Amino acid sequence: MTYCLAIKIDDGLVFASDSRTSASVDDVRTYGKMHVFEYPGDRFFTLLSAGNLATTQSVLEHVSRDAQVGAATSLRSVSSMYDAAEYVGSLNARAQRRISEDRGEHLDGLGATFILGGQIAGQEPSIYLVYNLGNCITTSPETNFMQIGESKYGKPILDRVVAPHISMEDAARCALISLDATIRSNISVGPPLELLTYKRDSLQTGKRMRLEADDPFFRDLRDSWNAALTEALNEMPRFPWEEQQISQPNLQQAATQMGGEHAPNR
Repeated sequence: MTYCLAIKIDDGLVFASDSRTSASVDDVRTYGKMHVFEYPGDRFFTLLSAGNLATTQSVLEHVSRDAQVGAATSLRSVSSMYDAAEYVGSLNARAQRRISEDRGEHLDGLGATFILGGQIAGQEPSIYLVYNLGNCITTSPETNFMQIGESKYGKPILDRVVAPHISMEDAARCALISLDATIRSNISVGPPLELLTYKRDSLQTGKRMRLEADDPFFRDLRDSWNAALTEALNEMPRFPWEEQQISQPNLQQAATQMGGEHAPNR
């Protein structure tokens, strides 16, 4: 299992992924899930992958080769981001069928999903989620992020914070916090983590980071988030019975003091 996500904001796009492909007590394997296809001045794509490794590697190999040899359809030739997503979807479906026929395996175990994000010159930056069957969907004003893999643990921060107007850096921080929340709850997701930002209309990679578990920046980000959550919990409204518990000792103390002041001298 893995976890990858992409966020669309007004300023551009943010991509993040883990690198774990399997995890057990004595067997942890990693494989990069973030793949960049960059043609400066013309177009820029990032492809995030999750699912069966044979399928994802087949798709990635075909994407790279088609662009290199000038195939009739490739990321270099498609006229829109939607066409690019459909192209990746067709490669995905074809790879699953071919591997199933070659190995005699059932299609159910060969599924893969992808997030394709980027921009073609003169068009709007966009993100597409490409499903197992090859079909795809894009973001909307209500949901301006996409997730694949083990998505449930990292979704709350995205739902609550991510919005089109936030800065690239805040979106990137949210992406890393989303990954950290997933790592804490699921052993099948883990470092090294990859983060990439893309600035609107730049048509080239922005900032890119690879973060190990002990990376100082990632550790500080994680610790700051934990501290902020604890502080926020401490500042939450009190239950009615808590207010009563707080005020009752104060009343008893006041009554004791008043009783002492008016007690007769002996």
